[in-house]
Amino acid sequence: MIEFVIGTSLAASAGLNAWMPLFLLGLADRLLPPVELPSAWAWLSSDLALWIVGALLVLEIVADKIPALDSINDVIQSILRPASGGIAFGAGAGAQTVAVDDPASFFADSTWVPVAVGIVIALAVHVIKATARLAANATTGGLAAPVLSTAEDGASFALAAAAILVPILAAVLLLALIVLVIVLLRRRARRRRERASVPVP
Repeated sequence: MIEFVIGTSLAASAGLNAWMPLFLLGLADRLLPPVELPSAWAWLSSDLALWIVGALLVLEIVADKIPALDSINDVIQSILRPASGGIAFGAGAGAQTVAVDDPASFFADSTWVPVAVGIVIALAVHVIKATARLAANATTGGLAAPVLSTAEDGASFALAAAAILVPILAAVLLLALIVLVIVLLRRRARRRRERASVPVP
């Protein structure tokens, strides 16, 4: 169960920011003795991976705060965030359940399932995020982009860090995120109904 909470939190984090959970997983594996990634995912803590993922993280953080460019970034990230979610779920959920020691056996058993679950979770979060961003940009002329992006980066960092360090806190944050999304979607649906019920003169 705890592996599922960790993997889900990391995948949700990737749905908000593709590179945040991967960078934090690599750093944790490198710097924190209690954290040890499964051998198949240990490449995340290599010098090359940390430099590349770190640079991509900075690029996404900057691009996501510039109006118009943030929408283009969301289109590009439609592939990258789900892929990152799959990797993050697979790497973070635990060596016993998701280690891929023999790539040839990846599809021979159920080893691929956690990666697929991570892809689906990250894609769902990304779609909600990108849709909300388009609506916010349309109503504010793009002025909301930096504020929303900062909040999303903070949520991504909090989810990933909590998943790595305090999984119980990650579960609480994940539930809070789900409740927030439900509240926002219901509020948006209510506003649409109210607009639809206003008589046209």
